[in-house]
Amino acid sequence: MTAVLFDFSGTLFRVESTESWLRGTLAEARRDLPEDELLEAARALEEMGALPGGAPPSWLPEEVASVWGARDTSEELHRAAYTGLSRQVPLPDERLHDLLYDRHMTPAAWAPYPDAGEVLRALRDRGVGVAVVSNIGWDLRPVFRTHGLDPYIDAYVLSFEHGVQKPDRRLFTVACEALGADPRDVVMVGDSRRADGGAAVLGCTVHFVDHLPTTERPDALLPVLDLVG
Repeated sequence: MTAVLFDFSGTLFRVESTESWLRGTLAEARRDLPEDELLEAARALEEMGALPGGAPPSWLPEEVASVWGARDTSEELHRAAYTGLSRQVPLPDERLHDLLYDRHMTPAAWAPYPDAGEVLRALRDRGVGVAVVSNIGWDLRPVFRTHGLDPYIDAYVLSFEHGVQKPDRRLFTVACEALGADPRDVVMVGDSRRADGGAAVLGCTVHFVDHLPTTERPDALLPVLDLVG
């Protein structure tokens, strides 16, 4: 194998919990909520799937359903989809919905999986090209820079920058071309069998990991090193 493609959320990084997300946003906005109200709001936000990278929505309101399927093709649709979900939950200040969305794009909201750095460094040492291929509506590069992992990434292929989403083969093609790799010599690593599994159409080997909290998934990326050889 000459190259590895990685998904972002649930693969290399995990977003903070919904409760942490809400607490952090309230602190940044200098707003307080009684503890019972905060916990209830966090529960409702999680049920709505309002945190990008978190749990999926339990249902889609009509105004969100119309953009949900294409949410990762542009910054505008991504924000509209997730703030639309958030606004189903009453909060003490309407501005908090946009502030919540803004927070999830900050490096502080994300933590790398324990073995991410080790695996990325080992791939660099072996001369294996690495690209991040993500369905996303914002620029995740600052997250990698802040956590010290950007030096190990050769290319970023982000859906909103290309106007298409995985499993569309075009995103995987762009990534392979950016690395100068034959898809048959590439491993795609991700947590979504539908989205990331699209790489198999090109002939890529696909390796799946579970989308779990970082404390529950310490070494799921290490088998990638065996696949590369």
